[in-house]
Amino acid sequence: MNQGLLDNPLLYLSRHIVRTKSEYDRLLQEVRDKQVWEEWILYILEAVENTATETIITIQEIKKAFLDYKHQIRANFKYFSQDLINNLFSHPYTKIEFLENDLQVSRLTATKYLDALADGKFLKKEKIGRSNFYINIALYQILTGT
Repeated sequence: MNQGLLDNPLLYLSRHIVRTKSEYDRLLQEVRDKQVWEEWILYILEAVENTATETIITIQEIKKAFLDYKHQIRANFKYFSQDLINNLFSHPYTKIEFLENDLQVSRLTATKYLDALADGKFLKKEKIGRSNFYINIALYQILTGT
């Protein structure tokens, strides 16, 4: 990010730290009490390595789902566009308003598109409050591990 190569950080070490909390606490205490840095540095390097590996796998899974959705939607829906696919994979969910803005279509058209994709099992429609959210099923499963 410092070099301007990434817009957002991709490595979140928190998951590794939470999974190995007792080791994290023990090694950090060793640094505080005895200035034992080598084990701490090795622990952090392992966290970076594990997180990087998991992130690469996640990115590959997202790319595969992206291409799968692209090919299936292109084959089955006449209103396919790259902007539509990009919208569906920008976040784990989308809304009618997001599609309206991204595709420059009317509210009625955006609703029609999203409802058809929900009927096609690409999205799961959830009403929360007064708004409909359309959850990208494949992307949600990848990100949550379900």
